[in-house]
Order: sequence, then C-alpha cells, then structure tokens
Amino acid sequence: MSRKYSKNFWILSFAMFLFMTSFNLILPELNHFITDLGGANHKGLIITLFTISAAVSRPFSGKLSDTIGRKKVMIFGLIICFIVSLLYPLSLSVWFFLVLRFLHGFSAGFLPTGATAMVTDLLPAESRGQGMGIWGTFISLGIGVGQSLGSFIYNEWGMNNLFLFSSFIAVISGILILFVKETLEKTENFKPQLLKITLKDVFEPSVLPAAMVMFLTATCSGIIFVLTPDMSTFLGIGNKGWFFGIYVLSTILIRLLTSSLSDKIGRRKTLIIGIIFLIASMILIGYAKDWKAYSTAAIVFGIATGISSPTLFAWTADLSHPERRGVGTGTMFIALEIGIMVGAFSTILTYNNTLESITIGFLLGAFMALLAVLYLFWHLKNRSSHT
Repeated sequence: MSRKYSKNFWILSFAMFLFMTSFNLILPELNHFITDLGGANHKGLIITLFTISAAVSRPFSGKLSDTIGRKKVMIFGLIICFIVSLLYPLSLSVWFFLVLRFLHGFSAGFLPTGATAMVTDLLPAESRGQGMGIWGTFISLGIGVGQSLGSFIYNEWGMNNLFLFSSFIAVISGILILFVKETLEKTENFKPQLLKITLKDVFEPSVLPAAMVMFLTATCSGIIFVLTPDMSTFLGIGNKGWFFGIYVLSTILIRLLTSSLSDKIGRRKTLIIGIIFLIASMILIGYAKDWKAYSTAAIVFGIATGISSPTLFAWTADLSHPERRGVGTGTMFIALEIGIMVGAFSTILTYNNTLESITIGFLLGAFMALLAVLYLFWHLKNRSSHT
C-alpha cells in the first residue's frame, strides 16, 4: 500500500492529523469554559460561529488553492489556528471568546480545502475511494485523539495550558506542511484581485449531489459536537471526549474492512449503507441512559462515518473538473460547514441544559440523515453516477 501512495500523501496525512488534533483538543471543555464566563445559554454558538466563518472563507480558499497553490492556502490556515489558540487564554468575556471562535473558523476554512485539493491531485483515480479512506482515517484520528485528550489535559494542567498545547500542535503540523511539495502545476503570485469572488468561485455545480448529501448528514455532526460533552457529564463520564474516543476506534476498524467498498459497488450504494448506520446511531445516542448504551451508539456512529466520510470525499473528487478541484472541494466543505452550523444552531432551539431535552435534538439529526438516504435512492434511479 505504501508504494501506491507518495511521500507527499503521507506527510500531508500526518499534518492533517495534527491540525485536526489541535482544534479538537479544546472542544470538549468549551461548554464548561463559556459557562464559567456566564454564557451557558450560548453553547450552540461555539460551533455555529466557527462554522459560519469556515463556510464564508471556502470560496476564497478554493479559488486561491487553484491559483496561488494548495500549500500557501494551508499555511495561511495554520497561522490563524496558531494565533487564535494563543489568544484564547485572554478571554475574559463571553463575547470576546465568541469573536475568537469566529476567527478560529477561518483556519478550518483554509487548511482542509487546500489539503483535500492536494490529496485529490495525488490519488490515482482507480483507487481513489481507498485513498480517501486512508485520508479520512487520519482526519478521524485527529478528531478522536484531540477530543479524548482534551479533558485529560484540562484536568491535569488547566484550561490555559490546554489552549497553549493546542497551539503547539498546530506549529508541528505547520512544520510538516513545509516539507510538502506543491501539486498545482501552474501557480500565480498573490494579488488583491484574486480576492474578488464571483458565483463560479463559490459553487461548483458538478459536485452538487455530493454536497447535498454532505449537508444533510453534517447536521448530525453539529448536534453531536454541541451535545455530547454535556451528555457525558449527565451520564457520569468524567472524560467529555469519551464519545469521540470510542467513535474513532470504531471508524478506523471499519475503514480497514471497507476501504475499497465504494470503488467496487459505487459511491451512492456505499453512502446509503453508511447513512443507515448514521440514522441508527443518532437514535441510539438520543435514548442512551447509561455509559454502555452511549458507548454502543458511539461505535455505530464510527461505523457510519467510517463508511460515509471517505466515500463523500471520493465522490466529490469524481465529480470535480480537474482544473476546478479547489473550488469543488470548497463547495463540498461549504456544505459541510452549513450542515454543522444548522445542526449546532438547532440545539439552541431544542436543548435547555437537561438530559430530557437532548433526545429531540438527536431525533432531528436522524430525520436529516433519512432525507439524505431518500435523496440517494432518487439519485440512483434518475441520474448517472457522474451527474
């Protein structure tokens, strides 16, 4: 397998793992942090503001990725991540903290867009599903490791040191990216005119099917990001990243077993299988009353994302025009961010800081995932795989 993928691919994968670890480290404790600042009723904004800025930045990062190069876009995202992580300890008010959350989202708007466009350049088309599975595994590892370690670091060394450690991890990710070779054949020097955005820089029509499924399923992630730290507390689980620790082990295992599934049976059929598991996981989380049921739900969620996530990346790559891979990737990530934002914001309406109110939030996520399955069945019947 190592001969099939280049050195560039592996360096980029480890850099992405560290980047995902960096900003996921702090997530489990942010609900607690904003509560201490007096903003318990604003928990839903922690993810919502982050995803708004990430979505706003996607058209710019997508266009710049296709002009000045993938690598420069990634480095810019890392610089934002590093600076904002250093500023978090200065948060003395709810609104200053929320402004930082908004700014932090720009890092997620730039680095993953450039990185995924570069990975698409590097992967051979005949094994793209398997390659995206490996890529997605590194992303999932970053989420799982970050969320699992966050509460431990907080309990041992406090919130400020957790922020500083997050910034340190971002620096290591940046060092690795310095060793990545640019894959865009013809790059331009940056000029202000490149920041002029038109509709074609915002949206790549060819990737609409994948973007639709991404939006609908990402609402589940938004709900999970907001509610699982509190749910761990309600169930008496000390580590608020427990759900993500279990989920990442499950998703890695399922990716080892199904890494080439979508290359064999097709992207859409594979997505239907994965999203059915997603529906089941959201229902199981919503009705979990002890750590065993909660852990089982995390395992099922891991199976769902292990199947669906790399397949969505691969389908997006299939649908994108080679000269517009940055914009195509940006479109997919915009759908991701809007989905997470809608899911996170929905918790403001459904969650009132009690265990009893959590169930309705997760059932809403299950409904959105069901819409994705219905859309895929319609698409299988009425469209070719490349439209």
